[in-house]
Parts: sequence; C-alpha cells; structure tokens
Amino acid sequence: MELEEIVKDVKTHMSEKRYNHSLGVMKRIEELANIYGVDVEKAKKVGIAHDIAKEMTKQESLKYAYENNIELDEIEKEIPYLLHGKIGADMAKRLYNFDKQMQKAIIYHTIGNPEMDMLAKILYAADKTEENRNFAQYDIEYERNLANTNIDEALIFMLGETIKFGIDTKKLIHPNSLTTRNTLLIKIQKSL
Repeated sequence: MELEEIVKDVKTHMSEKRYNHSLGVMKRIEELANIYGVDVEKAKKVGIAHDIAKEMTKQESLKYAYENNIELDEIEKEIPYLLHGKIGADMAKRLYNFDKQMQKAIIYHTIGNPEMDMLAKILYAADKTEENRNFAQYDIEYERNLANTNIDEALIFMLGETIKFGIDTKKLIHPNSLTTRNTLLIKIQKSL
C-alpha cells in the first residue's frame, strides 16, 4: 500500500493528538533513516503506523490479543498498554501488508528488544524524540542530538531513562527493556 493511503487510513484509528504524534514520528524517522541508511519509504510507513493500536482500551487490547493468538507475557497481562506494539504490528500486517521487519520494528518500539535492527532502533528513537515530545523528566535535545550521532548510545540512554522513571514511580519494568539496554552496552564495550 502506498504511504499516502496509509497516512489517510491511520488517521481513522486515532485521536487528533495521537495522529499529530504519528506525523511527528514519520517526519523524525525520515531524518534518522537518512542518517543511518535505512529505506526512507519503509521507515515513514512504520513511523506513521506505529501507534495504530495505542488508543485501544485495556479490554479491547486483551480481546484483540486473544482473538488473534498474540502471545502475552505476565507483564503484558498486567499492563495491557504495552500490547499496542504487538497489536499494531498485527494490524499493520493485515491492513497494509507490512513485512516482518516492519512488524518487528512496531513490536519493539514499546519496550525494546535485544534483536532490534536499525529500522527498529530508529523507530524507537523517533518515537521518543519527535518534535511534539517535551517531557519534563527527559532532556529531549540531548536525546535528539545523541540519536543523530550514535543510535546505540541513544537507545542506552533512553532505555535507562525509562527504567529510572519506572523505578521512581514504582511501576513494573518489562525485562526486555533491561535486556536490550544490557545487550547494547555489551556491544559498545566489546567495540572499544
């Protein structure tokens, strides 16, 4: 499916605020795709569609997951909000014929994964650093600059901030976030 068609359809699945965020992610991932040599058209499609399932209720998310045989772990059962990556990937496959790489990028954008490829990494970073983002607890400009120069260092920093926030607010932390951060740290340390 062409990008323009996906952009129009995605809009029907989300609020104006979420749609504006998705447009911001599409713009930001294009920048990162050009920096890191990723297929720009594919990246933009993933960027616009990444949150297609974000506004589902807890009940809708669980129902969709069970009806479509989407495997849930214990943390996802406790925090169905985390399922929007898995559900969104499934929807994007069905609606837009996204390939496996695109689906994995959408799945991994919520909590990370040690097996993230460059498309998945830049989606994760674009989601956190698009122009509409402005979290008081994060240094967005630092994150943006870091993402532009060293994607692995950027993900280590972003995952670390997310983990710290989870600890500070006494929220559950998905083990994939910790494993992804550790995997990236080991990779960097081995390259020194």
